[in-house]
Amino acid sequence: MRSLSMAEPGTRCGFVAIIGAPNVGKSTLVNALVGTKVAIVSHKVQTTRAPVRGIAMENGAQLIFVDTPGIFAPKRRLDRAMVTTAWAGAHDADVVCLLADARRGIDEETGAIVERLAEVQRPRVAILNKIDLVEKPRLLTLANDLNARLPLEATFMTSALTGDGVADLRRWLAARAPEGPWHYPEDQVSDAPMRQLAAEITREKLYERLHQELPYQSTVETDSWKELRGGAVRIEQTIYVVRDSQRKIVLGKGGATIKAIGAEARREIAVAVEKPVHLFLFVKVREGWGDDPERYREMGLEFPKE
Repeated sequence: MRSLSMAEPGTRCGFVAIIGAPNVGKSTLVNALVGTKVAIVSHKVQTTRAPVRGIAMENGAQLIFVDTPGIFAPKRRLDRAMVTTAWAGAHDADVVCLLADARRGIDEETGAIVERLAEVQRPRVAILNKIDLVEKPRLLTLANDLNARLPLEATFMTSALTGDGVADLRRWLAARAPEGPWHYPEDQVSDAPMRQLAAEITREKLYERLHQELPYQSTVETDSWKELRGGAVRIEQTIYVVRDSQRKIVLGKGGATIKAIGAEARREIAVAVEKPVHLFLFVKVREGWGDDPERYREMGLEFPKE
C-alpha cells in the first residue's frame, strides 16, 4: 500500500485496518473517525463486503481507515471471499486495530481472531467498543485479558455511537503514522466512487427495513447516473435478489416497501452529493450470483475457486 513517490518533509500517511467479528461496530467506528458517513451500518451481519476506505486528517497526518468485513467461520463462497479480504487488509496495514464489543467480551469469534492476529507482523491496537453500555470494572478486566493474550501497542475504550474516546484514538494513530506522502486530496473522505456509495446507501436502507425477511446475499447496483439541468441528479438502481419470493418482499403490497426504501435512500444520497436527487429503483432476480466471478470483481473481492 505504500506509495513509491517522494514524501514532502513532515508529511505522514498511515493505513489503519479495523478488524473484528461481525456486528462489533467497525463501520460505525470508521464513520466516527472520519467525521462523516463513508460506510453503511446495519444490524445485519456481514453488511460490509469489501474493504471501505475512509480518510481523515489529524495534525498533518493522513489516516486511511480500512473498514474490513467481519471475520467469522465462513460457510459459503461469499463468506470465504470476505474473510480472506479482511485478513489481507490486516497484513497490508501500518497498524491493525482489533475491535471488540465490550458487551460480548472475548467470545469464541473474537478469541479466534486474537489467536490468528498473533501471526500478523504489524503493530496491534485493541479497541473495546460500546463502553457506554458496560460497567467500568468489566472493561478493565477485558482490557487486561486482551493484553495477556496478545502483545499490544495500546488499548482504547470507545463508544463509536456517542463519540467517546474516538478523538483520543485518532490522535494516537496520527502521531504514529509513518512519514510519507498523502495518497488522497486533503478534503477527500473516501476512495469509493459516488455511484458505489449511492448503491451502498440503498442497500443499507434495504437491510434496515427488511432485516428479518431478506438474506444478506441481496445486492444493489447503480445502473445510470445522469446530471440534469438545474443541478439535480437522476439515478437508476437495481436491487438484485436470488429468488422471486424475495422480489415480492422487496416490492411490498402495492409497491409500498420499495417506495419507502427509495424515499429514505434518496434523502441520504442527496445529502452525500449535496444536490437534489431523483432515484428510481427496480428489483430483479439474479439466481446464483454468489457463484459468479464477475460479481465478486465488481465488489472488489477475490473469487474463491473452492
